[in-house]
Amino acid sequence: MMDRTDRHFRYFLRQLSAETLLYTEMKTANAIIHGDRGRLLGYSPEEGPLSLQVGGSDPGQLAEVAKIATDYGYDELNLNVGCPSSRVRKGFFGACLMAKPQLVAECVDAMRKNTQLPITVKHRIGIDDIDTYEHMERFVETVASAGCDRFTVHARKAWLQGLSPKQNRTIPPLRYEDVYRLKRTHPALSIEINGGIKTHEAITSHLAQVDAVMIGRAAYETPFIFAQADQIHFDARKPSISREDAVRVMIPYISKWHEMGEPIHRITRHMLTLYVGIPGTKSWKQSLSKPLNGRSPAQLLEEALTDVKRIQDRQLEDTETSYA
Repeated sequence: MMDRTDRHFRYFLRQLSAETLLYTEMKTANAIIHGDRGRLLGYSPEEGPLSLQVGGSDPGQLAEVAKIATDYGYDELNLNVGCPSSRVRKGFFGACLMAKPQLVAECVDAMRKNTQLPITVKHRIGIDDIDTYEHMERFVETVASAGCDRFTVHARKAWLQGLSPKQNRTIPPLRYEDVYRLKRTHPALSIEINGGIKTHEAITSHLAQVDAVMIGRAAYETPFIFAQADQIHFDARKPSISREDAVRVMIPYISKWHEMGEPIHRITRHMLTLYVGIPGTKSWKQSLSKPLNGRSPAQLLEEALTDVKRIQDRQLEDTETSYA
């Protein structure tokens, strides 16, 4: 989810769901230690609970990152052992580390010694020809021996040679049963499943087999599914938010950042898919993509909402006329 789950998207998603655990984009340990930490790690308190996802393979660096994450107030530290990109592989982190379970265990151990935060690991069911259930189980058992008790499993293997990151999200077949089996075999571990999950019906089905579900691309492509997450999966009694209200609660946030010099498209780009699947989505995207041209962010968003409502009212009128 690089270039997707930045602080602005997370703030927007938090307006839809108060209970779900949100993750940052993957940040490399080296960048965190030597880079602009305010830009890389900054977030709004409203985003919590929030997990910092980190990529790296040097136990010493990751131990330092664990201390930094603690100081920044994150709720969890997640080590990414699932990303299959060639750039990540050249840095010797991500999915290629599934071939080095002992090293991953050493990384987890180093982090745990430097923080009280939960240390979790996201990984694939396998890579290349290291792809049997037994391979994955050995990886998990080795890492668990270092004190990790929660694993997020992307239920596809990754081909590190020959497939792009995009292809690795679709071409290798999903093997949900392997993840279910892992949970049955290791009931003391918390097992979270990821990969190809897009609906609440699917989430509910998976939760009958594992402890948690991670939503990846669907969170960005159809974010409004999170508006019902608290009611369906966390027994929240507060009514779910409407699309219109979700937009309006974002106006003060967008206006604040606009006043600080942030181009509003860096925020509104994350809201383009809010109306996906219902009338008005094309108008919404077009209206939200227009330049301000002297308008305030509030005026732009209100005009976009008005355009959507006009289209929806017109379609309702046409439907009523056809039944008359």
